Amino acid sequence: MLELNLRQTIILAILVLFLGRYLNQKIGFLREYNIPEPVSGGILASLVSAAIYFGAGTELIFDLGARDTLLIVFFTTIGLSSRIETLLQGGVSLVILLVLAVGYLFLQNLTGIAAVSLTELPAAVGVIGGSVSLSGGHGTAIAWAPTFVQQYGVSNAMEIGLACATFGLILGGLVGGPIAKFLITRYRLSSTDELSPSVGIPYDEEHGQIDVDNVLNTLLVIAIAIGLGLQLNNLLSLSGVRLPPFVTCLFAGILMTNIVPLVWPRIRWPTGTPTLALFSDLSLGLFLAMSLMGLQLWTLLGLGGPLLLLLVAQVIVVVVFVVFVVFNAMGRTYDAAVISAGYVGLALGATPTAIANMTAVTKTFGASSRAFIVVPLVGAFFIDIANALIIQNVMSWIT
Repeated sequence: MLELNLRQTIILAILVLFLGRYLNQKIGFLREYNIPEPVSGGILASLVSAAIYFGAGTELIFDLGARDTLLIVFFTTIGLSSRIETLLQGGVSLVILLVLAVGYLFLQNLTGIAAVSLTELPAAVGVIGGSVSLSGGHGTAIAWAPTFVQQYGVSNAMEIGLACATFGLILGGLVGGPIAKFLITRYRLSSTDELSPSVGIPYDEEHGQIDVDNVLNTLLVIAIAIGLGLQLNNLLSLSGVRLPPFVTCLFAGILMTNIVPLVWPRIRWPTGTPTLALFSDLSLGLFLAMSLMGLQLWTLLGLGGPLLLLLVAQVIVVVVFVVFVVFNAMGRTYDAAVISAGYVGLALGATPTAIANMTAVTKTFGASSRAFIVVPLVGAFFIDIANALIIQNVMSWIT
């Protein structure tokens, strides 16, 4: 076992990001099909880590203490990019996507149950390989594992959940971009958003000017928004409402960006600037790089045929659902195509994967402010609540 400290982990994460950018520049289909750069580099890094594990018998252990902070910074920048007019425009889209996402949680679990019914695995495994690990991600899989062990007799629930979540994280980052490209190309869609992308700098603007004053001003605003978000989280906790800190920081950013410029109209505000997009891109990229390079791919070797069948079925179903249901329900527009890419990441991996998919698409095809409001709000808040209730209901049906 080889343990890397925080400094070494951050250095490696930066190198992984550079690797991803290099791969996307040199391998045409990665950029053409909008594969996020952290995914390109992170998957290769995880393969190298697996090779070290098998070749030298050494497991690399990373200090991921900064990862949660990066996630908070990222969602704060999303909030700071969210003007009230965009929120109002995305209101109907938010409700529609939320209804679709909740309905898909049922479909995802039913798909898992149907797939394992063809094997000798118990039906409960279909739920673990459904919304527990895919829409829920690693955190939900870990949280629910003891319940499946104690109440439903799935002794290896933790291993199954983590393996499925790992597979979903990778596939979610690989499938979303190509789907968006297919939809944009087939229906000849284009961005109508006048703002720059909320996350990331467009490829043709990457060398634009970002001065020291703008960087310091943006950093100050982000720090204040995070402080406000953390205080809001503490107040909610005292009242019995528990939310992840990044959710309250997201809302703090939304509040600040829609109040402060109105009260002090002459203040320099970072919304819509390349500097804020740079902070978003950097924090998200490092978060994903750390997450992916730390994946223990050797755990996938224990999946076997039955779980592989389950996961293949889940990928097929989500692709069909997104192309024929989500895209159409969201209006068959450019925003709908970007949201579709994000939803694939959301349904198979996690909210950061969804954002990375949308970032890769908008860096190539143009901004979509509505997508960067609708998808994070659905994925970062509503889905976790709905998922917990649906898991309980589905398990009551099959036991």
